[in-house]
Amino acid sequence: MSHNVGGLGALRGRLVLVAGAGLSGLAAARALVELGARVIVADDAARRLASLPPGCVGELKLVVPPCDLALVVTSPGWRPDNPLLTAAAANGTEVIGEPELAWRWTQPGGPGEVPPRWLAVTGTNGKTTTVGMLTAILTEAGRDVLACGNVGTPVIDAVRAGHRELAVELSSFQLYWSPSIRPAAGCLLNVAEDHLEWHGGMAGYLAAKSRVLRGGIAVAGVDNQMAATALAQCRAPTRLGVTLAAPVPGQYGVLDNTLVDYAFDVRPVPLVAVEHVHPAGPPGQVDALAAAALARAVGVTPDQIAAGLRGYRPGPHRGVVVGERAGVRFIDDSKATNPHAADAALAGHRRVVWIAGGQLKGASITELVRQHAHRLAAVVLLGIDQGPICDALSQHAPEVRVSKVPPGEHDPMTNAVRRAVDLATPGDVVLLAPAAASLDQFQDYAARGRAFEAAVAALPMVTAQTAQ
Repeated sequence: MSHNVGGLGALRGRLVLVAGAGLSGLAAARALVELGARVIVADDAARRLASLPPGCVGELKLVVPPCDLALVVTSPGWRPDNPLLTAAAANGTEVIGEPELAWRWTQPGGPGEVPPRWLAVTGTNGKTTTVGMLTAILTEAGRDVLACGNVGTPVIDAVRAGHRELAVELSSFQLYWSPSIRPAAGCLLNVAEDHLEWHGGMAGYLAAKSRVLRGGIAVAGVDNQMAATALAQCRAPTRLGVTLAAPVPGQYGVLDNTLVDYAFDVRPVPLVAVEHVHPAGPPGQVDALAAAALARAVGVTPDQIAAGLRGYRPGPHRGVVVGERAGVRFIDDSKATNPHAADAALAGHRRVVWIAGGQLKGASITELVRQHAHRLAAVVLLGIDQGPICDALSQHAPEVRVSKVPPGEHDPMTNAVRRAVDLATPGDVVLLAPAAASLDQFQDYAARGRAFEAAVAALPMVTAQTAQ
């Protein structure tokens, strides 16, 4: 018998399972209690179940779901093949994510009154920067906007707070568990190999990412072939391309070192000079163009876009110079958690001592090494997946010196930085752009970046730097 639920109002008095007691799981639990549902929160860590919202019951290491479940709301990291989720689905219970719960909150049958406008962003890289730029632009325009989703604040909290416009960062995991979301405007920045083990391959990953294009306005980075194909194949009534080349009608692009809009006027409309875009370089320009396209789609003026972009500065661990010693600059790009992001980080420098490694998540590193072999002065390897990087270096950069920090080191980043210093010469950049996830050795990419900054600060004769 199916236990699928339509409107959220039908959940009053019904049993709902929240899978995962992380940030989004607890936010979903609070909302479900407000609806009057009977809420069970399942997690494998007892410490995360220690401070549940009032009205929730915790279940440690739950394997068999209750037979009378009305709905399961899963945290994004829980894979589709998780035994608890597959058992619930086999019983006919619908499994959704927290952003999907937020979407239904303001649909017919939900408790929300006036639905906010969703402006959603996904992509292998650049999501957070684009959402930050979009939020800065909308704030400049006087809109009641909040950045939410994968960027930090759960979407359900943003919806319940009553914000009128949402700049929503959505990961492929969140989109997978969101069958109904139709943003007013959605953007797919790019697609490259990432999270393949979670999605079962590239086709599943691309399918999840492409869900962001199901609304009325679809935006995509057309310099990326897979994103361009997804845009061409989507059914959105309005489709806008973003390119670093001179744009054609219906696109945003670059003319004479200026970002321009050629989508909403009969001629290209200047927005802002590339020199005023931060972070500098092609990836930052793509993100700015995408943010501009989303903002223009909801009536923001070119002048407001320009002001918002001029005032925006990227967050930490995204290409930030954290110090200089004896002519060597140290740059923290810990957010480069996959080869596509590391490609952009490496491309901005002439000669690099590259600190790389961690969890590759099934992604290939070979092409990245081949493209950037000429700029590698040396490589320092961290983490559990050093083997594939070593193989790629042996094939495409056999002359490059390689130093390996064993995965079991107590303070791997300090050792990596010290080895990088020994390998660097004046004029080099020591670049932390790991091309891999961090969870094998650090709490997250931010903790990895902070460890890098601390290790650099501990070096003798280091001049501290701040992002410009």
